[in-house]
Amino acid sequence: MKIELIPAIDLINGQCVRLTQGDYEQKKVYGNSPVDLAKEFEDLGFRRLHVVDLDGAKSKHVANIPVLEAITTATHLKVDFGGGIKTEEDIMKAFDHGASLVTVGSIAVTDPELFLSWLDRFGADKMILGADVRHGKVSIHGWKEDSSEELLPFLKQYVDQGIKNVLCTEISKDGTLQGPAVDLYAKIMKAYPQLHLIASGGVSKIEDIEELEKNGIPAVVFGKAIYEGKIDIKQLAKK
Repeated sequence: MKIELIPAIDLINGQCVRLTQGDYEQKKVYGNSPVDLAKEFEDLGFRRLHVVDLDGAKSKHVANIPVLEAITTATHLKVDFGGGIKTEEDIMKAFDHGASLVTVGSIAVTDPELFLSWLDRFGADKMILGADVRHGKVSIHGWKEDSSEELLPFLKQYVDQGIKNVLCTEISKDGTLQGPAVDLYAKIMKAYPQLHLIASGGVSKIEDIEELEKNGIPAVVFGKAIYEGKIDIKQLAKK
């Protein structure tokens, strides 16, 4: 496969969890140690990992830094870390504890000048713009609020400023195992073909990933499909 395959680990209280449509009340805890799981991904040949600090997203400050450090110490995975990043100190903390990239979403909506200052300081190769969508609007604060920002114009302001990496989750699909929002991602790529777009949400089988690849999507994040046994991770790693 040419599409970049990025397994995900979502964290609450240091444990691997998955939510459904971002709802903290619909939380399922998986017994795997985050570090052991990360090592398993690396052993299978994956080189990238998406780590989401759900405690951080909810509390608006990073919370699971010790787990990030444990993962990056135990593996050579290229880890992108997001959830609750609200200050430059949060970004520095993530980088200091091993993150290769950070994902920032809410601040890019609520304080564009601050986000652009981070983009300028840390560089486009180290920053991922999180653009999570519900009903066509960009969602913020751990998906608890919908902003007034329409997705494509929101992306344009940052594409024009040099953003390269965008992580887009169609929230209605997330954790549902009902297939990804292929049409949405294809629409983004048609508008901004220069982006390294990471599709997220709804992946339930290897064919979903193949469909994204067929539509020119550069990268995909997947999590629940692994934990629920819908995707044979060993088979996927060989593709």
